[in-house]
Amino acid sequence: MKISWGTAIVLAMISFIAFIMFFVITMSTDDKYSHDLVVEEYYKNELTFENQLDKTRNASKLSENINLKKTPEGLVVTFPQELTASKITGNVFLYRPSNKQLDSEIPLSLSSHQLLVPERSLIGGRWNIIIDWEYQGDKFYFKEDIIY
Repeated sequence: MKISWGTAIVLAMISFIAFIMFFVITMSTDDKYSHDLVVEEYYKNELTFENQLDKTRNASKLSENINLKKTPEGLVVTFPQELTASKITGNVFLYRPSNKQLDSEIPLSLSSHQLLVPERSLIGGRWNIIIDWEYQGDKFYFKEDIIY
């Protein structure tokens, strides 16, 4: 049986469409290929962007900013030494872009200038660390992406 070139082109196009449809259906239905947003209320968070810029400017006025250091015990967050640690309030947000079930929030209640995020809370991979904090009425914002 001979196949003409017209029939071969049609068969090739049908094969290509079937191949593409297979991947579209696989990517849409398989949980392994989840495509969730990093933050549930993305657009609501974007409306507060100007406030974040103001808080970031406030943080840049400090003599030193927050420092992150990876240790065997976990991630050590060090706040500026010039501030009284007990007066620092706020939250530390740990966002995992690849899996929202690993996201967590830690309220700040410090007795020293350091906060330890335990290693069991941080699975290896990329993390977005956001620290939204306040000191004596001044608001500050710190954001850093790390590979743990």
